[in-house]
Amino acid sequence: MVNIMVSWSDTADRDLGLPTYETVGAAGADLRANLPDDHRDAGVEISPGGRALIPTGLRLEIPIGYEVQVRARSGLALKHGITLANALGTIDSDYRGDLGVILWNGGADTFRVAHGMRIAQMIVAPVVQATFAIVDALDETDRGAGGFGSTGA
Repeated sequence: MVNIMVSWSDTADRDLGLPTYETVGAAGADLRANLPDDHRDAGVEISPGGRALIPTGLRLEIPIGYEVQVRARSGLALKHGITLANALGTIDSDYRGDLGVILWNGGADTFRVAHGMRIAQMIVAPVVQATFAIVDALDETDRGAGGFGSTGA
């Protein structure tokens, strides 16, 4: 178990609560749209092909050696074409700013993000940092330099 310290953004609706795991076996904790006062009733509309930065009302303190990955919710992707503009977001352990989610509308219809809606999920994951070294040649493998599709259909 990893402890993530959380504080509220200045304009957050604290009644929405903290991220939650919706089932016992859930890997991701759901993040909710925590819209500012002037958007809480109307929501935020995202046109087809458009994107918007949706606030969560949260700031995180992630322990060194971990990251938080922000991922799309499969139901929103399947039903409405809503996914993350950056495919997978990473929140580093040294970031302390407001957590926002960049939603992209790949669907055919305008999508309305409502205040309190579950918009993404966050996964806490360990991080391994590498060292990099220049070498004259890389070790040979069976695959070699074979690119996309080189291991079969």
